[in-house]
Amino acid sequence: MKGVRRKHAADFKAKVALAALKGDQTVADLSARFGVHPNQIHKWRKQLVDAAGTVFATGSTDRDRGEDGVISALYEKIGQLTVERDFLSGRSGR
Repeated sequence: MKGVRRKHAADFKAKVALAALKGDQTVADLSARFGVHPNQIHKWRKQLVDAAGTVFATGSTDRDRGEDGVISALYEKIGQLTVERDFLSGRSGR
């Protein structure tokens, strides 16, 4: 029987990966401390190193881009509703 997959929060992954980057402890020690397989620690460490450049990238963050997408979708919806209202008010003879 296989075990159930555990889902770890992003802040936990970052904490483990930063501890691995520090180099104070071996990966085996970190594995025992955090209860995570050593291969997973290596994977998270690599992801952290690969994505480090995006932290200092200029421009908007992913969150800002997500908010911009929501805002543009809302403006689209407002425009659509305005057109529908104008069409229906013209049909009703107002």
